[in-house]
Amino acid sequence: MLDTSPLTAAVERFADRLRAMPQSRLQQGAAARALELARELSARAQALEAQGGDAGAAPAREMPDAGVFVVGDQVAVAGLDLAQALRAVAAEGAPETERAPSVMLDEAVRLVERAEAGAAR
Repeated sequence: MLDTSPLTAAVERFADRLRAMPQSRLQQGAAARALELARELSARAQALEAQGGDAGAAPAREMPDAGVFVVGDQVAVAGLDLAQALRAVAAEGAPETERAPSVMLDEAVRLVERAEAGAAR
């Protein structure tokens, strides 16, 4: 089983920081970076989930902009969804043409860390 704890830890740490940020900081760009990250993590999770689905699967849905005070929760939900999707793909075995779930996990952790560093500026 794929250990997704590095991703969940990074996501939870960033989400907690976002929840604790003052409104002014969120409005100065931290919320926008976080929403961009949540959308990317969500898109990756949906792509992995559709990989095993049928051709008539619903099109990918974009994470909505629900406001600056919600982005911490959006990052948390999207990150945990991606972690679950990665565990499922690893358990089922990814097709040989796809990247390994461990590689996708490492990429996701780097995305979260970059977004967190950018939001801290």
